[in-house]
Amino acid sequence: MKKNLAIMLVLLFMAACNQQNEFSVRENEQNQSELVPMDPSEINLEIKETIQTSGDFNWNDATDYMLWSAAMHGDSILTIGYGKSPFDMHKSAANEDIKQNILQTISETDAIANGNLKKAESPLIYDDQDLNLIDVRITSIETVRKLRKNNLVRYIEPAGYRFYAYEPDFKSSKGCSFAAASVNASDYRTISPNCLVSWTYDKHRIPQAWSLSTGLGITVGLIDTGVSPYQSLLGSNFSDGYSTSSRYIAKYGTYVDSWKWWSTKTDGPNDKCGHGTSMASTIAAPRNNDFMPVGVAYNCNLVSYRGTEDVVLDGYQEQKGVANALNALANRSDVKIISMSIGHIFTINRIKDAVRYAYSRGKMIIAAGGTSTWWTNWAGVIFPANMNETVAVTGIKDNGYNECETCHKGSKIDFTVVMERYWDDSRHSVCLGYYNNTKDYVGGSSVATSTTAGIAALIWARHPSWTRDQVLSKMRQSADLYPNKSSNYGYGNIDAYKAVL
Repeated sequence: MKKNLAIMLVLLFMAACNQQNEFSVRENEQNQSELVPMDPSEINLEIKETIQTSGDFNWNDATDYMLWSAAMHGDSILTIGYGKSPFDMHKSAANEDIKQNILQTISETDAIANGNLKKAESPLIYDDQDLNLIDVRITSIETVRKLRKNNLVRYIEPAGYRFYAYEPDFKSSKGCSFAAASVNASDYRTISPNCLVSWTYDKHRIPQAWSLSTGLGITVGLIDTGVSPYQSLLGSNFSDGYSTSSRYIAKYGTYVDSWKWWSTKTDGPNDKCGHGTSMASTIAAPRNNDFMPVGVAYNCNLVSYRGTEDVVLDGYQEQKGVANALNALANRSDVKIISMSIGHIFTINRIKDAVRYAYSRGKMIIAAGGTSTWWTNWAGVIFPANMNETVAVTGIKDNGYNECETCHKGSKIDFTVVMERYWDDSRHSVCLGYYNNTKDYVGGSSVATSTTAGIAALIWARHPSWTRDQVLSKMRQSADLYPNKSSNYGYGNIDAYKAVL
C-alpha cells in the first residue's frame, strides 16, 4: 500500500511539472516580443570557444536563442537551405513546394507572435536560382524553433550577422593595399623578353616547367576583390609578348557594396582593395618586355569575379557575392580551376552549398588556409579551405617547413608554397602593382593559393583531357613529401617541372 502511494505521488509530481513546463512555454510565446537578444559579445564568445574546442563553428550547432539573437543583430535576415541536397540539376517541383511551405510557416508564425492576425507580406528577400536556399526576414524566435523542427530544412544561419563588427581587438587591413613596393633586386631575376621572375617561382621549378607548359587553353576563375582598372597588363595588354593573342581576361562583379540588405546593384568588376589584383597577377600576368613580373601560367585565360570587398567574408553582401560568383563559374564550361584567397574562421553554409555545386561540375577549387596575425591564428585552417571539396594551401618560409609569419597550418592543408624569406618576413613573392609600371610584394596563404592555381593550370594545359582528380593526383605525386602527408603541411611543395613531365 505504501509502495503504491509513493508511485502515485511521483506521478502527480511529474504531471504537475509537465503542466508547469507547458505553462512556461506558453508564457514565453506570449511574451516573446519582450525577449532581449543575447549581446553580440556573448555570441562571439560562444563562437570562439566552439572553434577552439572543435576546430570549426556551424550555426546548426547554435541554440535557437543564440541563432535568433544573431539574426536580430543582423537586420533580421536568415539564410535557409532546404531540400535533401544543396542543388538539383533542375529545380524540382518537390523543392518548390518545400520552399513555399517554409515561407508560409514564417509568415503565419511571425504574424501570430507579433499579434497581427492579418495576412503578412512575404518574408522572401532572395531566391537563389542554382542552389536550394532562400534569404528571408523574420522577427520571432518561435519562427526559428518551428523551422528547425522541419526535417527538410538543412540549415538556418543569420546571414546579416557580422562577427568582426563586434570584435574591438580585431584590427586589420583585411588584405587591402594600393601602395607599390620598392622591390629588392635580389627578389627577382630577368628572363626573355625582359620580364621579371619572382624568387619564389624558382623554389618550385616553375620556369623550368614553362619549357613544357605555359597554361595555354586553360581558364582559371578568380573570386576575390576584382582586378584594378589601372593595371593594363591585366586589361588591354593582357595578351602581350610571349603571352599569346588568343587568350582572354574577363571581369565581372557579384558584390553589392552597400550595408542595405535590399540593395541589389552590384559594384562592378573593379578592384577597390588591391588584393584581387595581386592574385590575378600571380596567376596570369603576361610575359613581355616591360620589365614587370610574370604570372605562373602566363598563357592561361582568366575570369575574375569581384565577389567581396576584402578577404574576410563577414556580412550578408560579401557572403552572397562569393556564393553567386561560385555559381557563375560553376556554370561556365571553359573554367576548370577556381582560386579563392579569401575566407572566414567558421563555416558559411550558403558558400558551402556553392562550393559543392562547383565541385559537382568538375571544378578544382583551391582555397587559402588562412593568413592573419595572432588574433585568429588559433583558428587553424579556415573556411572554405577546411572543406573536403577544396584544395587547401598555405605559405612557408624558405628554410624548410616553417609557416610564414602570419600563415595558418593544420591537418586540412594539402600543399605549401615558399613565399617568405626566413630572415626577413617582409620579403614575399613579387607581383604586379595596382597601377601601371609598379611592382609589389604579396604574401601569406593568399599568394600560396594563387601560385598553386597557376601550377594546376600548367598541368592541365599539358594534359587537357584529364579530369580534376587526375590533375590533383599529379600535384600530389610531384610534391616533396609524397606519398606521406604532414599533419600541418599536407604533401608539401609542388615541383612544377616534375608535375608537367
